[in-house]
Amino acid sequence: IYKRPYKEPSYFSESKKFSIDSVNEPKNISEVAKYLLSHPNIASKRWVYQQYDSMVGTVNMSTNSPSDAAIVNLKDSDKVIALKADCNSRYVYANPQQGAAIAVSESARNIVCSGAEPTAITNCLNFGNPYNPEVYWQFVGVIKGMGDACRKFGTPVTGGNVSFYNQSSYEGPVFPTPVIGMLGVMEKKNIMTLDFKKEKDIIYLIGETRNDISCSEYLYSWHKVKNSPTPYFNLDEEYNVQQTVKNIISKKLIQSAHDCSDGGLFIALAESAMPRGLGFNISSDNSIRKDVFLFGESQSRIVVSVSPEKEKEFMEEMLKYNIEFSLLGVVTKKEMIIDEESFGTIDEAKQNYDTALENYLR
Repeated sequence: IYKRPYKEPSYFSESKKFSIDSVNEPKNISEVAKYLLSHPNIASKRWVYQQYDSMVGTVNMSTNSPSDAAIVNLKDSDKVIALKADCNSRYVYANPQQGAAIAVSESARNIVCSGAEPTAITNCLNFGNPYNPEVYWQFVGVIKGMGDACRKFGTPVTGGNVSFYNQSSYEGPVFPTPVIGMLGVMEKKNIMTLDFKKEKDIIYLIGETRNDISCSEYLYSWHKVKNSPTPYFNLDEEYNVQQTVKNIISKKLIQSAHDCSDGGLFIALAESAMPRGLGFNISSDNSIRKDVFLFGESQSRIVVSVSPEKEKEFMEEMLKYNIEFSLLGVVTKKEMIIDEESFGTIDEAKQNYDTALENYLR
């Protein structure tokens, strides 16, 4: 057991002073939406990974269906595995304990949205010089947060590694980045994908949207506010949302499930619409600022679509749980419409999303 000195960095107390009231709502919300779709942190990474044959040396067959987790079929088995790697280093920098708990929770959320049961994790913990008391403070917080979330979800840490001294003389240490790799297991019949399936399906949001843009890509990149707290997160609430979604998937009550993460609700909706070239028509929550509603990254939220034939059964099942859920709108043909305003076609959005990284690196 190592006992090294550590101390809270000065930025930590400063970040708590952030107020959403200090940020003005943009006049052109659709411009922000387009910007986020093509941001390197959000846009598709296919330009990188499609340059390599992902099937080389594999003995199993991966599915190509769009899911929050990678789904791998096992030969001669009625079960499949779900795999997910996740971490938002902005969150961890803002609050190492809570940010690490979010990294585990978001990995679990993606596993659950794919229809699987979270089973175990591995990790790759990346930090600066541990002899720096502020860096070691980050490390201590991360271990505590990761432990809290792993105990909650019943996902033991089966292995991993720690990488220290990731820093330079001119930029200092990297953001603390505890990358979580999670494994889930499920029966093939329970596989759930993130894509909207057909027009007139009804879109619901499971989980509550908070009046919060802290640490969001929107706040960090668009407004250039680099120091803010982690977004709203409650571990018990997260667990309850995931249990609810797991149940409604097993009962075949939804057509798709996709979590809200980087970029917020708008990005989740766009990513669900892209695979089949569908659109959506939704209404925002009048009690929350529109930019917060669309781009805030408060945790524990999942977008689902429901066929009209199963909406009544879906509603009856949801009312059994003490979980917030709300009607957003419907799946449409091609256009993205929010509060009767067009945000463009899904084809335009997909073009920006798919080619952004390639264009950025040229």
